[in-house]
Amino acid sequence: MKQLVLDLIPAPAPTLANFVAGRNIEALAALHGLLESAGAAPAGILYLWGVPGSGKTHLIKACLGLGCASLATAGSDGNPDAANAHAVDAIQTLSDDSQQALFDLINRQQMSSGVVIAAGNAAPRDLTLRRDLASRFGSGLVFQLHPLSDAEKGEALHAHARTRGFLLREEVASYLLRHARRDMASLIRMLDALDQYSLETGREITLPLLKEMSQPSLV
Repeated sequence: MKQLVLDLIPAPAPTLANFVAGRNIEALAALHGLLESAGAAPAGILYLWGVPGSGKTHLIKACLGLGCASLATAGSDGNPDAANAHAVDAIQTLSDDSQQALFDLINRQQMSSGVVIAAGNAAPRDLTLRRDLASRFGSGLVFQLHPLSDAEKGEALHAHARTRGFLLREEVASYLLRHARRDMASLIRMLDALDQYSLETGREITLPLLKEMSQPSLV
């Protein structure tokens, strides 16, 4: 029954609105600006890099959810897609053919005031890609994404609780940060599950309730 409660709570869809920026506020602002200008201003390239858990994939998925096309949908015959913006994740894993397709896409987007947003695991100069492609990303907007600190994650959990109509006790937030999975999507999912379990049992959200619901998930 406890595991069923968790299974019924889907992970929140990544959006720009639910991205907890922390020290990445400038990167988020630049991304907003670039998406708003797609097709109506000079072409733009934005490259995001950082360690796992810093939010790269969240932002790329958020862009795709806003209508950005993926590399897989990009035409390779010299005709740009109808989309003014494309988003590509984990570019360090691209095959030789995919790197060529991405290089061609950037060239086409530059001719149509389009936007290319990409993410990888290293700064442009350190990418294991063909050098002309890596240099294209180095010539655009480049932001290193930083993982959230525990304090920032705690603030995000308290803010999310307020949107759901309850005040999160500090001991509950601290327990989640110590024992649950560390990424924000999992932490938010746990908090949503706890809120639903509280409603189903008619009990206040407390540390004992969290432990009761989450066993054996958090141990």
